[in-house]
Amino acid sequence: MMILVIVLLCCYGVANVNSQRVPPALFVFGDSLVDVGNNNHLNTWAKSNFYPYGIDYNGGYTGRFSNGKSVIDFIGDMLGVPSPPPFLDSSTSGQNMLNGVNYASGSGGILDDSGRHFGDRHSMSKQIQNFESTLNQYRTMMNATTLNQFLAKSIVIVVIGNNDYISNYLLPGFYGTSRNYTAPQFANLLLNTFGRQLLALHSLGLRRFFLGGIGPLGCIPNQRARGIAPFGRCVDSVNQMVVTYNGGLRSLVEQLNREHSDSMFVYGNTYNVFGDILNNPNAFAFTVVDRACCGIGLNRGQISCLPLQLPCLNRDQHVFWDAFHPTQSAIYVFAWRAVNGPQSDCYPINIKQMALM
Repeated sequence: MMILVIVLLCCYGVANVNSQRVPPALFVFGDSLVDVGNNNHLNTWAKSNFYPYGIDYNGGYTGRFSNGKSVIDFIGDMLGVPSPPPFLDSSTSGQNMLNGVNYASGSGGILDDSGRHFGDRHSMSKQIQNFESTLNQYRTMMNATTLNQFLAKSIVIVVIGNNDYISNYLLPGFYGTSRNYTAPQFANLLLNTFGRQLLALHSLGLRRFFLGGIGPLGCIPNQRARGIAPFGRCVDSVNQMVVTYNGGLRSLVEQLNREHSDSMFVYGNTYNVFGDILNNPNAFAFTVVDRACCGIGLNRGQISCLPLQLPCLNRDQHVFWDAFHPTQSAIYVFAWRAVNGPQSDCYPINIKQMALM
């Protein structure tokens, strides 16, 4: 019941602001789960800048892949930091970058090839290049010492890897990875590539990293709609792939923390949080766990939310907004546990503890 109250308060705009130490900025890398409008400026099918996206967001349809707020908006509220603007927006320059920048791109992945069937997107490697461009602007605004402190105290949020599965490995008609790699081999490929990308960001001065794991992809409406699992069940084979990757990501976090004592890398256990929601939805005031609120076909997951489509009316009771993305109510639960949760949710410390370092 307490979680329901918190969710309802948040959805009506009451921020849970941490009055203690506030990080100067948030830098966001990832995919559509954290994109706040970059794909609006790309030639891609992976867009959400149309109604009914944003139906519960004060700014309307902004390019957030949700009915309301992004996880970044919620985390920013909880830390007292404004949600950073999208890199590709023409107004993201000068003073508008002082709370950080969001580089995330819907359909982007760890691998450059992931999501190419949607059209243009910024992969993780491209997002790092974009961050370097931002650094060049910061160097004209701050001296070296101030910039180094600014970067070191800022928090980096990375949520990526989903498209490397649902928009690559699990689409053998478009990509050859499932023929060239076993699932464990593919997880290792992702982790080795991601590790190098994180070290590149570290070399550029960033020091505090929250790395969101992959949720139970076998339970999203898109995967349920494939019809390969028994009725009412998640696709267990897909979830097992994700579990393998997440275990490797947690180990990578431990390794990076051992090797870089000047930094903190945190593993966000997305799978655990959404597993709790799906296994015990009543405790979180959800009643619909297997169908999207907006979409077409089986589980409303065969075709994702279309322009001007009428979504469900009980959005706060749905875990999933469209074929791939959670509702803002489910997003809030994840954000709250990432910021405040125990080690089972956020390892070795949570985001609030990292902000106080």
